[in-house]
Amino acid sequence: MLGKPDGLDRLMQVMIALVALFAIANGLFMLTDPLVWYGTLETVQTTGPANRHFIGDIGLAYMISGAVLLYAAANLGLRWGAALIGVSWLAAHGAFHVYEVTTGICNPSVFWQDAPGVLGPPLLVLLAVGIQFARRRVSPVPLPKHVFLAAMRKVAGEAEPYMDDLDRAGGFATEKFQHAMLLSGHRHHAPSALLHMARLGSTRAEDCGPCVEIVRQFALADGLDPARIQNALMGRPESEEDKLAYDFGAAVSSGDVATAAELGERLEALFGRKVRTELALGAASGRLFPAIKRGLGFASACTIPQAA
Repeated sequence: MLGKPDGLDRLMQVMIALVALFAIANGLFMLTDPLVWYGTLETVQTTGPANRHFIGDIGLAYMISGAVLLYAAANLGLRWGAALIGVSWLAAHGAFHVYEVTTGICNPSVFWQDAPGVLGPPLLVLLAVGIQFARRRVSPVPLPKHVFLAAMRKVAGEAEPYMDDLDRAGGFATEKFQHAMLLSGHRHHAPSALLHMARLGSTRAEDCGPCVEIVRQFALADGLDPARIQNALMGRPESEEDKLAYDFGAAVSSGDVATAAELGERLEALFGRKVRTELALGAASGRLFPAIKRGLGFASACTIPQAA
């Protein structure tokens, strides 16, 4: 799940933002003073005489690429798809330079002089996105439908049997479902353990079968101790905070208005309104996935997942 950005998240954002600013500055230079730009770069002069219109066209491409990358850098976890779109022209431009040198069109010495400015920026963006993918710090939203569904089938297996129905549904239902998944794990202010406890309590009250196992796996992936999770599911939370968040999630999911309000007020007094909001979103999402299964006839018997 995506949580509050850490130091490496910020570093990857900065890398992409620097590439974006480079592209915008270079494009603005090309567009506003193409002949001076041409005279500044000796390697460009080896390709032929200056053409103001052509240089301006390329400048626009740089500026648009930079603007999209700047948009992506503001929230790389959610906008990594925009980062790939923004870098596409820069990467194609770099690949064309590689093609020219490998086919003899471009002199190797000229190529290596150009390489830092031509190949460096797209490689930095691709590296940043790749690192975030490896860390699983990216949203599933930009994934193509069939890639997302294949990943869900691999992760959830039989626990989410309605994937075929999503696949067949029209009106971009799968893409909209991806956004719902992202909301269910939203966390920026709340401690990780509190959010997981609220989600476990909510899902346990709503379904307590395969859906709980999926939520448990998310909690394990986020570093929660297996025994701590199991104790909460068995009604023996290890701390008052765990119990408070777990019971709050259960009250939200079961529709116990009075208890949900009381526990919510206690959470707000301890951690603030923003944390209460995030726990409420996590608890509310616990109703969504079991409800989809029930609506499609995939409800199962209630069992408590056991720690491996």
